[in-house]
Amino acid sequence: MSVIVVSNRVSRAKTDGPVTGGLAAALLPMVRDSGAIWVGSSGQAGDATGDPFARIEALGTGELATVNLPPMHYRNYYEGFANSVLWPAVHTRPDLIRGGADDYASYREVNAFMARALLRFNGPDAVFWIQDYHFLTLGAELRRLDVSCPLGFFLHTPWADRRTMAAVPHHVDLVEAMLAFDLIGFQTVDDRQNFEDYLQSELGLSVVDGTVASEWGLTQLATFPIGIDFEEFSRRATKAAGLPEVARLRASLQSARLALGVDRLDYSKGITNRMSAFDRMLEMEPSLKRAVSLLQVAVPSRGNIRAYRELKTELSTLVGEINGRHGEADWTPIRYLNKGFSQLTLAGFYRVANVGLVTPLHDGMNLVAKEYVAAQNPFDPGVLVLSSFAGAAKQLDAALMVNPHDIDAMARQTAVALAMGLEERRERWQSMVSKLKTSSVQRWFADFLRMLSAVRRTPLRAATRPIVLDLASWRKSARGA
Repeated sequence: MSVIVVSNRVSRAKTDGPVTGGLAAALLPMVRDSGAIWVGSSGQAGDATGDPFARIEALGTGELATVNLPPMHYRNYYEGFANSVLWPAVHTRPDLIRGGADDYASYREVNAFMARALLRFNGPDAVFWIQDYHFLTLGAELRRLDVSCPLGFFLHTPWADRRTMAAVPHHVDLVEAMLAFDLIGFQTVDDRQNFEDYLQSELGLSVVDGTVASEWGLTQLATFPIGIDFEEFSRRATKAAGLPEVARLRASLQSARLALGVDRLDYSKGITNRMSAFDRMLEMEPSLKRAVSLLQVAVPSRGNIRAYRELKTELSTLVGEINGRHGEADWTPIRYLNKGFSQLTLAGFYRVANVGLVTPLHDGMNLVAKEYVAAQNPFDPGVLVLSSFAGAAKQLDAALMVNPHDIDAMARQTAVALAMGLEERRERWQSMVSKLKTSSVQRWFADFLRMLSAVRRTPLRAATRPIVLDLASWRKSARGA
């Protein structure tokens, strides 16, 4: 079996280089160890008439292949429909949806372009595994090119309730195209049930034992919570303890404790509420002043999108206000860093932190929560404070759970975490470790491919829905509508 994994971008990062996003952290070791081919955008514009592949290189037993996507469509596809329409929708922020007909047309064009590029790897033993919201329609494009091999799709983000998803322009076309996949995987049961509810309410399709029949055939829906390599990350954290940057962090704390947040700079991560809760905690518990600091790592992301620029400004202002209100000449309540760090360095930061704050407003899984647990010293572990709206909360139920919208409750739980005794910390940590060891990234990878291989396609009838291939025609039809 030749496994071709497809995502928007391909990461080449190693433990000594920055890795942004859970998808890259999960896929890199799997490609390296399994022999899979990982295909994604090079991030560069290319000549649509020539070879679309910019580079193909070895990674362990696997390969990384990057594609130059068409320049006239990339921005509308990525900044437009993918991240200004789909991303806010799946994270239940329909108020932030911004997009027009051109964005959707470009999204379809890029999906069609990628499908044509993937024909290079098509063969009798090929299996295509498509990742995430950037390529919801890629399965349909491959089927229209007569690709008959197994097609799987995994959604790393949440899938919102049907009313929110109905706010997405062309949502019916998108979901109907998704049913060209043989297997669609979700992070949590709630996400899968939201998708099933959409199918039943918006498309009138019944889901029986996780299977739905459409014009494409039969599609299996299933849940595959993504994990990490616990043992590897634990070893990495132990090694990282001696890094100069980690040693400087530990020394700078003196006798104070550390609360840590690590996120992409994104409105779904709840960073504003987290800082407000830390502010509120210092007001409620004045004795914690000088006794604890919050280190917030916020990796820059999607700076060309207005909502992200506004969030960056809002956070910088908020940090200044909190530090101005509580700080002293020799103590800063919040240390705020707008840059990325290597996985090795982050593992060291996790191990130093007494409290890990993972409080997204809505998240598919959030591997930071799992990495924080894996990085802890077994004899003196820290405490994970976790949003109940993160997919990881379904597994890591021994964490201190919080509602990220309840600022006072988050403040109180953070104070509880800081005061928690060693015996309780060990018990909670051990409970979470047992879950992490039985739901590794290796198992996620193997379970998905095992189910995909077992699913048999039973075509009901030929697909009849036309595909948008020409931007000018799309614009004309959109105006006519």
